[in-house]
Amino acid sequence: MPFRFVLSILLWGGWMSVGAEPTRPNLVFILADDLGYGDLACFGSRHIQTPNLDRMAAEGMKLTDFYAGCTVCAPSRCVLMTGRHGGRAAVRGNAGTGTDANRQALPTGSVTVASVLKESGYATAMFGKWGLGELNSPGHPLSQGFDTFFGYLNQTHAHNYYPEFLISNRETVPLRNRLARAWLESPQAAKAPKGSGWADPAARIDYSHDLIFARSLAWLKENHGKPFFLYLPFTLPHANNEAARGVGDGQEVPDHGIYADWDWPAPDKGQAAMVSRLDRDVGTLLTRLKEYGIENRTLVLFSSDNGPHREGGNRPDFFQASGPFQGTKRSLHEGGIRVPTLAWWPGTIRPGSSSAHAAYFGDLLATACELAGVPVPPDTDSLSFLPTLTGEGKQAVHRYLYWEFHEQGTRQAVRFGDWKAIREPMLSGPIRLYNLTRDPQERTDLADTHPEKVQEAARLLHEAHEPNPQWPVPGEK
Repeated sequence: MPFRFVLSILLWGGWMSVGAEPTRPNLVFILADDLGYGDLACFGSRHIQTPNLDRMAAEGMKLTDFYAGCTVCAPSRCVLMTGRHGGRAAVRGNAGTGTDANRQALPTGSVTVASVLKESGYATAMFGKWGLGELNSPGHPLSQGFDTFFGYLNQTHAHNYYPEFLISNRETVPLRNRLARAWLESPQAAKAPKGSGWADPAARIDYSHDLIFARSLAWLKENHGKPFFLYLPFTLPHANNEAARGVGDGQEVPDHGIYADWDWPAPDKGQAAMVSRLDRDVGTLLTRLKEYGIENRTLVLFSSDNGPHREGGNRPDFFQASGPFQGTKRSLHEGGIRVPTLAWWPGTIRPGSSSAHAAYFGDLLATACELAGVPVPPDTDSLSFLPTLTGEGKQAVHRYLYWEFHEQGTRQAVRFGDWKAIREPMLSGPIRLYNLTRDPQERTDLADTHPEKVQEAARLLHEAHEPNPQWPVPGEK
């Protein structure tokens, strides 16, 4: 840990002593669902209004080269929680439920951001979408370091913004919504996880995001006087895929807000309204931190689990949701994995700053450890980016960043320095090579003219991938 940062913590009051423990910095991580790099005004959006996130950027730092853990939900969240990249993570795809449920659960004994901070004395809570273990699996949030959980365990259940129930810790909480008969009588309903589908329009009463956010504020009110880790993986602006197939619009939101009278199709209005609703609640959260007088000792990070989706009627091309990059969710091009990321810590992070330090979800673990003053667990792929945020000490740099994806075949990607390589299928397919500094859109494949970089990429792709019988690769021995 950088000396000057250690000194600054000690000057806050010596948090090593029990009496001064509340002065240890808090950590809040807000995770949007399927939010693209270009979906925020502060990252270039010309369509969607996000004044609170823009203010967060103006008062804090934009991380322009920050990457998700994968290009879909579950594996990205696994990397975020465990600090291990996709080639060594326990969860490497959206495996679904039923016979595949164990593939999608964090195993017993996993080391997570929550477990490390809990062991060091932090209160830990999560409100939103988990996706890494069902009710009775070892991957349940309460088995992975969280003291409190409220929201969705199952990803498909989380598609439904008007569900019949949510989960509070290990208990089912019934809501006033009622599933639509058209869904219940459809062939898909029998195969889907309990609670999935879409609600009867006459029985859309309890909007899940609003309930989840309200619970998080109540928890913060009760726990803001002690060191805490608050994880907020919201579902906005993910589509309800089942509703999209059933009724033609999966962008479920109580109202279209300021976009109601805009000359857009309903799904576009819904998409924009979901992002603006998310923005509104981020603003509310930051205001609460200030009201409690803890903003100067609370690091707030905001990001997205992967690139923008093409589901529910959403049109990422219309919104230019991938920003200057190509690719969307399920692509390993930059648009599928480079995500809009903000850091806010008044008095510590220089307002209006920006960093092109290449970091990724797996770095949250080491960053949290440095923040709390505890060692980074062994056998991780995590480097703290706290020096980038504070401007104190030397920032360690990854030798490479790695991703792999186990849907629609297999593929893998690696970023090393200025270079990025994508291989499809994994381990055996041709390697495409790009220079991100000169060609961030990844338009020109340079594999033929830079064989030495192709060889280097091949070595890294082989090195990063650890075989896992739960996530087999065709032809792998």
